[in-house]
Amino acid sequence: MVDVILGLQWGDEGKGKIVDYFAPHYDVVARFQGGPNAGHTLYVNGKKVVLHQIPSGIFHQNAVNIIGNGVVLDPVILKKECDIVASFGIDYRKNLFISQRTNLILPTHRALDKASEMQKGDSKIGSTLKGIGPAYMDKTGRNAIRVGDLFHKNFTSQYIKLRLKHQKLLDNFNFNEDISAWEEEFFEALEFLKTLNIVNGEYFINHQIAQGKKVLAEGAQGSMLDIDFGTFPFVTSSSTISAGVCTGLGVAPRQINEVYGVTKAYCTRVGSGPFPTELQDENGELLRKIGNEFGATTGRPRRCGWIDLVALRYACMINGVTKVVMTKSDVLDSFTDLQACTAYEINGKQTDEVPFQMMQEQITPLYRHFKGWNTNITKMKDAAALPENMSTYIAFINQYIGAPVKFVSNGPEREQIITL
Repeated sequence: MVDVILGLQWGDEGKGKIVDYFAPHYDVVARFQGGPNAGHTLYVNGKKVVLHQIPSGIFHQNAVNIIGNGVVLDPVILKKECDIVASFGIDYRKNLFISQRTNLILPTHRALDKASEMQKGDSKIGSTLKGIGPAYMDKTGRNAIRVGDLFHKNFTSQYIKLRLKHQKLLDNFNFNEDISAWEEEFFEALEFLKTLNIVNGEYFINHQIAQGKKVLAEGAQGSMLDIDFGTFPFVTSSSTISAGVCTGLGVAPRQINEVYGVTKAYCTRVGSGPFPTELQDENGELLRKIGNEFGATTGRPRRCGWIDLVALRYACMINGVTKVVMTKSDVLDSFTDLQACTAYEINGKQTDEVPFQMMQEQITPLYRHFKGWNTNITKMKDAAALPENMSTYIAFINQYIGAPVKFVSNGPEREQIITL
């Protein structure tokens, strides 16, 4: 069976740590979508490590790690990540596998991403400029180059054909930046990529399942950034929800078992787009400061706000979440008063549903007030020690979203997780 860990907000929920925490209980950890726009932060031997494409189970030597076909892969960034992993004494050549069907991000994809975002002016979506969108466009447009193509005799002509297609698009954007250095680095990284374990991903993972191996599917970004169900058009280009596991790894829906949804105890968002509970006051600044809310991939300051239970219940519904993990609960230790959004007011009417197009609506969040716990919870080890006000806050969230909070993260370290 396959268990899933994914984000329930706009990404940055702390999924990397949670995957790292659960990984020892699994034989296989697999990334099923996204690309180097993801930033999964781990702490290994007290050192901060940010992974962008390699699954977060890589630091567990007994776990097999797979980059699935639903991922778009930048070989340059992959090579740099492998060097970082190796510096911790991990033999990535032993336990890292890549699906032949994984799509490659080309230098011209990055250029197209940059050119497109520049043209949008004030309507920028907040792209990380990693080439993700253009790479997925080539996938759906049936133009993509995949990892398995590297071993075909026609690879060079295939690359030149696609590059010329991209160049015509760049000319339309009047984009004149020299990307020759990007290309040189790209082709060096391709030679490295060819030395790794390239496998027929769907057969590989189904063979693991057939042998009774436990598989953990790791998502990137968050449910509210899903290409179909997120806050469109301010979304990513892949399916970030549990349904994406099937298409992103090649496993059948009946193989999905537990779905662990990860949410912060509050909300954050990087880049543009609707964010009903955003705080542009001293509380928002305090959340950003205490939570060190800056993008793991971009370094951009994250927008911060109170927890949005309307969006959270929606995310639990579309994912079929069975267990919720609440991260960064310790960030709220200093707050005397807390708020939780339980409904939206739109055009004078109250609703507890996420609207079709948030950007076209004037949304006023309606809040439920809670007393803060004003207690340092970072040293606590079990649920019985948690402050009463915190237990009240969590109990209300359980009731509202219809999925139980089973784990609470009370600090950045791997062992700082309390089971409820």
